[in-house]
Amino acid sequence: MEPRFGYGSRHHTDPVPGAPALALQALTVRYPTAPEPALREVTLSIERGQRVALVGPNGAGKSTLLKAVAGLLTPMSGRVWIYGNPVGACHHRVAYLPQRGEIAWDFPITLHRLVMTGRYAHLGWLRRPGAADRALVDVTLAALRLNDLADRQISELSGGQQQRALLARALVQESDLLLLDEPLNAVDVETQAVVRAAKADLRAAGKTLVVATHDWARLEEDFDVVLRLEGGRVLPVRERELACVG
Repeated sequence: MEPRFGYGSRHHTDPVPGAPALALQALTVRYPTAPEPALREVTLSIERGQRVALVGPNGAGKSTLLKAVAGLLTPMSGRVWIYGNPVGACHHRVAYLPQRGEIAWDFPITLHRLVMTGRYAHLGWLRRPGAADRALVDVTLAALRLNDLADRQISELSGGQQQRALLARALVQESDLLLLDEPLNAVDVETQAVVRAAKADLRAAGKTLVVATHDWARLEEDFDVVLRLEGGRVLPVRERELACVG
């Protein structure tokens, strides 16, 4: 189960008409050193434009599910369809925002260059960014209040600025399905406001969001569907249960 990066051979397959944004069928994922699967026969369907929250305790499988959909983990069994196509059929259609702790922030790269890597799904690894790519990065940095830091090394950013940098990288990919892993975990008030504003803009644009979150206080306000993960299985959380789960 190793990460796969397919930007060198770009594929741009059209969505299947009428297909949901994301569908999983009996998806099972196990890490090589783990005795038990992290996900167990998960089946679900997420419609286009929905905002879906993944909740549950640490180790329940939230990050594993997002990574499997992003194509970073290979399932033991089961299937993943994205707009009716298998994982990897169109790299630019899915953007993944990892947890901040998974990034090597001491890597010698500027904020602007980090965000530009979000364009690789369109460019591939060898094609150089053009004026339109640079303009999109500049506009996105300004929208997330990061434009004054564009030339700063990412190691010099605060935790909240790093989180906004990862969001900017996901946004410039111009994807239809966004997978966000704990985007508001341990960030400052300004970053919380900026991230929520970006999520509102994505909703207005008809994008589909799947967000792992611990922010129970805003579930009903920020999401259309809440799915609870427990022991690697996904269970729907009904509205009347929101007050007593968490």
